Amino acid sequence: MTYWKEYKLSDLMDVIGGGTPKTTIPEYWNGNIPWLSVVDFGNADKRVFETEKKITELGLNNSSTKILKKGQIIISARGTVGELAVLGRDMAFNQSCYGLNAQSNICTNDFLYYLMKCKISELKRNAHGAVFDTITRNTFETVSAFIPDLPTQTAIVEILSSLDDKIELNNKINQELENLAQTLFKQWFIDFEFPNENGDPYKSAGGEMVDSELGEIPKGWEVYSMSDLLETVSKTYPLKTVREVVFLNTGDIQDGKFLHNNISDPKTLPGQAKKSISLNDILYSEIRPANKRFAYVHFDTSKYVVSTKLMVLRSKVAINSLFQYFILTQKEQIDYLQRLAESRSGTFPQITFSEVSTIKIALPTFDEVNMFVENVLEPFFSSKFSSEFENQELTNLRDMLLPKLISGELEVSDVSLSL
Repeated sequence: MTYWKEYKLSDLMDVIGGGTPKTTIPEYWNGNIPWLSVVDFGNADKRVFETEKKITELGLNNSSTKILKKGQIIISARGTVGELAVLGRDMAFNQSCYGLNAQSNICTNDFLYYLMKCKISELKRNAHGAVFDTITRNTFETVSAFIPDLPTQTAIVEILSSLDDKIELNNKINQELENLAQTLFKQWFIDFEFPNENGDPYKSAGGEMVDSELGEIPKGWEVYSMSDLLETVSKTYPLKTVREVVFLNTGDIQDGKFLHNNISDPKTLPGQAKKSISLNDILYSEIRPANKRFAYVHFDTSKYVVSTKLMVLRSKVAINSLFQYFILTQKEQIDYLQRLAESRSGTFPQITFSEVSTIKIALPTFDEVNMFVENVLEPFFSSKFSSEFENQELTNLRDMLLPKLISGELEVSDVSLSL
């Protein structure tokens, strides 16, 4: 029988504070050192590899931020409390997070990560703050856990990591396929190097171009606004007619993924749970476009209701809405919408369909657009949705095993996985 010993969380690890270089000093920013904030993790992935912002050596040396090492852990402590990730590379981080590094004589960082996932709800209950809930260093003193010996920790981690590694591999394959789709989209609709009748790149082969409000475009193409291609739908969901629903708020979708599908009693839902959705709709958050809170609906929606802060966008022309979704999720368009959001007065950087409508694109005939969708986007999204379904099954299995293995309720020898 494995020996388990009780520890306070604070005894299991070093808790490391972060910081922010002065934003008023340009020399501190846009360097080569990744700088983590909560917007960079918390999307259900175990590891974080990239950050939205980077700092310079000068910024590092002239602030309280520190470098966390690859394999160490980041946890959000303010605002959005309790998001968790393992660093996939060395990174600095801000003061709204803590770095966690395991005491190696007691436990490993890999085991600590899974332990912390089990303890997040308890940490949140013990968080406090005048305005926002906050995890402090003292919070880690208030929560304890039973820990097995190091060999048992390693065996537990091997089981859980095998599931997370498969999820990460699926995500990597999806990213590579998306990069290919993005490249082909750019060739067709930005560079106008789609195949001509001889199979040669249209523009480079001397294809005829004409002037337009977007500059030169291929002859026969037309300029469209997104309002020509999409409509915004605000149909109220009949909550009084059902006993259970799945409510999607802005935080429940992220970069095309549906993070939560929790069934709720309609009586418990917040006031903004109002909108119906349909198959092939596009969900796009009105708040902070840079956070990538958008997704494409590819499943039965009969039990789904979404927040009024999510735009429900639907194709109004004979074009597969995967195409419009792909346009709106291009980095250039996200950055454009974020700039518009930040230019508006208000509590949060916010957009409406009016801002989305200002996006313009040159298109050939709708039949040719749908040919691109059929040959490029549909295979990509089909693979993506299939992988995401598998990932959800893997996540459910991991989340079922996690508390039982971490608590010792389930022995490692009782678990057999075939991936």
